[in-house]
Amino acid sequence: MRCPFCGQDKDRVVDSRSSQDGRSVRRRRECEMCKKRFTTYEYVEDVSLTIIKNDGRREPFDRQKLQRGIELACKKRPVSSEQITAMVDEIQEKFQNLSKPEITSKELGEEVMRKLKDQDEVAYVRFASVYHKFKDVSEFMDELKGLLK
Repeated sequence: MRCPFCGQDKDRVVDSRSSQDGRSVRRRRECEMCKKRFTTYEYVEDVSLTIIKNDGRREPFDRQKLQRGIELACKKRPVSSEQITAMVDEIQEKFQNLSKPEITSKELGEEVMRKLKDQDEVAYVRFASVYHKFKDVSEFMDELKGLLK
């Protein structure tokens, strides 16, 4: 594992434990060169999932990309990193359990919005504004009115 601080690939595992209800292993590592510590996670490699984009392109499911999108929507909101990770886990698990090798970006986006709506309405509106590509304030207001109902 390459150290994120100095770039060396010599480290040792300081601590290892099960994480996220046994779905991953969390490892604390210490770089043997700069002595700084960092955390890595190991996940079981699931069946590959392909996302079909709106323009027809296909790209592999990227857990980190999904997590970054949710983190951005939740920025400066009372949503912990553990809650975000749990949302990502639930979304990934849902689609992998469908046993379909491909899903549309629309299906993925709608599921993210369902999770965010339950977690934090401001984060939901932030995500929806990017996901739906609102062109003007009236479209944004329509989404807010739907949320208030």
